[in-house]
Amino acid sequence: MSLLIRNARVIDSASGLDGLRTILVDNGRIAAIAEASACFRAEDEIDASGLWLFPGAVDLAAWLREPGLDQKATLESETRAAAASGITTLCYQPEPGASFDSAAQVKLIYDLNGRRRSANVEVLGNLTKGLKGEQLSNMASLKRAGCVGVTNGLQPFHSLQTLRRAMEYAATHDLTVFIYPIEHALAAGGYMHEGEVSTRLGFPAIPSAAETVAVAQTLALASHTGARVHFCRLSARLSVKLIRQAKESDLDITADVAAHQLFLTEMDVSDFNPLCHVMPPLRSSRDLEALREGLADGTIDAICSDHQPHEVDAKLAPFQQTEPGISALETLLPLTLRLVDEGVLSLPEALRKVTAAPARIIGSEAGRICVGAPADLVLFDPDDLWELDLNRMYSDGKNTPFAGWNFNGAVKRTLLAGKSVFVG
Repeated sequence: MSLLIRNARVIDSASGLDGLRTILVDNGRIAAIAEASACFRAEDEIDASGLWLFPGAVDLAAWLREPGLDQKATLESETRAAAASGITTLCYQPEPGASFDSAAQVKLIYDLNGRRRSANVEVLGNLTKGLKGEQLSNMASLKRAGCVGVTNGLQPFHSLQTLRRAMEYAATHDLTVFIYPIEHALAAGGYMHEGEVSTRLGFPAIPSAAETVAVAQTLALASHTGARVHFCRLSARLSVKLIRQAKESDLDITADVAAHQLFLTEMDVSDFNPLCHVMPPLRSSRDLEALREGLADGTIDAICSDHQPHEVDAKLAPFQQTEPGISALETLLPLTLRLVDEGVLSLPEALRKVTAAPARIIGSEAGRICVGAPADLVLFDPDDLWELDLNRMYSDGKNTPFAGWNFNGAVKRTLLAGKSVFVG
């Protein structure tokens, strides 16, 4: 089926586009890009006057829960939420209750998602069996099954030697190692950032050194093994500095940050708000500013949601007894674009941080608008003002501290391989 999109402002920094264009889609891919006045014919047509058109977002971290943790969310509910949020590709983050040791487990995810496909789902395989940090997984088999990388998530390694062997094995199969930098011996028993607020509240705390020590160790091993490493969810000021220095040394590394770390700090925990219980923890305002600077200068490559939907009960206990995580698909794009309003990033650069940059990290052909690229596209109304209402969220998880926030601009249509999977 062919589709014509007319009169949209097409924005894509990867292809250098920013202006009114006509886009022709055929057989799920972009067939032609021309001036807005171009005369094309297609079976269907959309007049996108007043709207922006940009690539669908690529989210590097979504905890999709199914199978194994279906009481929190399902693939159907979360991919539907992704489509409504302008996200067309999700990276499934493994966790102890839902992880990927075998090709059969990976295939199951593809099969489940294929039944009602609202977004592409890419899988990060286990770096060690069962994420237990002891025996290495069969990475060759996981790559053949389609995994775009391997990770141990938030689970510890038995030793640095295990991590070294895992990185060497991944390097032989050209697999990116996704590392959550956390030194568990320093973080053990902590719930929030170590600082004045944690002292006042009397909470066991996690020092920023728990992250920066792990970053330094991993950088040393990356240099030794030659592995390609992606650092997940940076939160600390010194971590940004270490990554910046390592990039200047030409190590094959990339890094991301969760969108909520760019707007919330330890002060948001001061009223014991369990919705602000996240891992890594919300840190100081100085850390937040360093993360923003790292985004602006290219040290941090991508912004992700770190979407962790929970059932209501998971956030009803006292702060230290609640499960960490934010339901974040529906705020990824709004928070990223707020960085434009606040002068942190230009509009093309902000969009690149959630499209072309994460797509490159997972080796995907998505995330750009050019002839031959997948027609995974978003039509966006920049003038639509709205408020995040928990009762109108598409995700099964309603655990977000951003309820009641006002945002500028809303997704009006999401296309996956040229087919509308959301119309707002």
